[in-house]
Amino acid sequence: MKLIDISGLGAIEYPFGEVSFRIILPWIRPPDDHRLYLKIIHERDQFLQDIPPMKFELGHSTDACYGDSWSTRIKIDPASRPGPRSAWGRPGRYLYRYQLENRKLNVKIDWIVDPFAREFGTGKLSAFTLGYEQFEWSQHENEWKTPELRDLVIYELMITEFGGSIEGAIEKLDYLADLGVNCIELMPVFNVSNTVDWGFLPIGYFGVDERFGKRRDMQAFIDASHQRGMGVIIDAVYGHTDEHFPYFYLYDRLNFRENPFMGPFAKDYFGKSTDFSRQFTRDFFLTVNHHWLECYHIDGFRYDCVPNYWDGPVGKGFANLVYHTYQMTVSQKGEGSSLYWKRFFGQDGTVNLIQCAEQLEAPRQVLEESYSNCTWQNLTLDSARAVARGDFNSLTDLGYMSGLLGFPEEKEINGDHIEKSALQYIENHDHSRFICNFRTIFRGNELLGEGDRDLWYRLQPYLIFLFTSKGIPMLWQGQEFGENYYIPEQGLGRVLMFRPVRWDYFYDYPGQQVLGLVRRLLKLRKNLVELRRGDHYFFNDFASYQSRGLLLFSRFLGEKFTLVALNFGSFDQSISFSFPEDGDYVEGLHGMDNIMEVRAGVAQHLVIPSNYGRIWSRRF
Repeated sequence: MKLIDISGLGAIEYPFGEVSFRIILPWIRPPDDHRLYLKIIHERDQFLQDIPPMKFELGHSTDACYGDSWSTRIKIDPASRPGPRSAWGRPGRYLYRYQLENRKLNVKIDWIVDPFAREFGTGKLSAFTLGYEQFEWSQHENEWKTPELRDLVIYELMITEFGGSIEGAIEKLDYLADLGVNCIELMPVFNVSNTVDWGFLPIGYFGVDERFGKRRDMQAFIDASHQRGMGVIIDAVYGHTDEHFPYFYLYDRLNFRENPFMGPFAKDYFGKSTDFSRQFTRDFFLTVNHHWLECYHIDGFRYDCVPNYWDGPVGKGFANLVYHTYQMTVSQKGEGSSLYWKRFFGQDGTVNLIQCAEQLEAPRQVLEESYSNCTWQNLTLDSARAVARGDFNSLTDLGYMSGLLGFPEEKEINGDHIEKSALQYIENHDHSRFICNFRTIFRGNELLGEGDRDLWYRLQPYLIFLFTSKGIPMLWQGQEFGENYYIPEQGLGRVLMFRPVRWDYFYDYPGQQVLGLVRRLLKLRKNLVELRRGDHYFFNDFASYQSRGLLLFSRFLGEKFTLVALNFGSFDQSISFSFPEDGDYVEGLHGMDNIMEVRAGVAQHLVIPSNYGRIWSRRF
């Protein structure tokens, strides 16, 4: 893999109102009677009926690496404006697209998006800003360090649902930092063709979609997050695209038998699949990664739908991409590199670039066989859902997942030492809120279903589990105060419906109870190093514990020891437990009023409240 030089691709502004446009279109050449045109209009003119877009023809050349290339350079001159009311020639955002014509074939293909555009207009429109002023990063950005893997607490959010806009999301960053979050995982921010959309079918990768804001807005969001101690990773959707992605759309309309970029590669899930057997495809997505790391200062990626480009540890797909992204980052450590890349390098030599795989079919394998350092996994979620629906036999599976059984903690690959972990979650964007497992209320339409928030208390043992288990805890927006949307398992109603976070839940009784617990748990996780970095032991005794709705496990590091006892049942339970070390043990959820003097090996009588838990930690 290698980086594509994008300095001359897309729309590039020069002094005196000149702008160049260049696009790579392999196999599209003049001898086949193809002619390519640029159609461009000022943003303020786009809906005025008497102001058409300006049209310019592009010239053809050959790119040494990728083949056919088309370009032109125009002057945005007020003297050539198409009408007296036109804003042509003024500073501001201009919208553009490409149009291919072939008289021999009697073909005219309009609305071709620029795959290298840095900005976007509404729908299938690329954009650039005449007189664009670069964002000035804060002084704090010089000192920012990406959080270490084992200290991560991730909060997944969709910008429009969470804050309405990037500006609205920035206003809530103090809230997230105060909660105890230190990493934000953004649902896809790439350009898509729909206004209400989850974003998993991109048509443009080198910028933020216009429905969220502009390039400067996203940079301001990331800068503001870093100032508050929170990293930012983006959902990277590289295995499939929308049908209007230009490298599918154009070649499909021309009825090409082959495609220089698209096609089935590994699995063929969702949308139009990308073909990582093509050098152009591989280089394109490595360049996208570099652009977001360099231009936006993100802290890493959550790679969506890895099965679509997983072809093993030495293949051309996912493992190849994360390897080259890692090595590209390491190469920035020396002198002469951008100051901001130092955010990834720890004092102990670790590289803290976050590369998180969504390889739900083989989460352990992807950590074993690639440079990804963490992964989504649904094993915890599935076990927790089974328990919530009354299957206490699944508590054993949940117990094993409290220690991430079978997941590697570190790997030595090609001489590179990489720490490994997995995310722990019971909610994410793909599933209904966890409270829906207890009871869902439907109002005549599946899309309007909601979990019964009167049953908020049943969430408690699962939340305690989430923040005391091994791995990286993740919250899905609003989970911390009992958001309760139902999401269908299939259909467009999953992805084309707007579900804004209901911030009024923050203030009501269920919301305050759930939020109070989450805040206590995050403080405990921060203060007890064994909960972040300690070893784990699952007390697997079905007769004494699981059969009664109980789950017990410990976290320990050196002399530090914490026992987590959870009760998923409807009645208080009493147990006898022998702690391994003498000392005073403090119950973390209720503080200093619950101190227990312990002698090692002597059975202690413990009461575990229903739908709740206890966290006993040795005090020093």
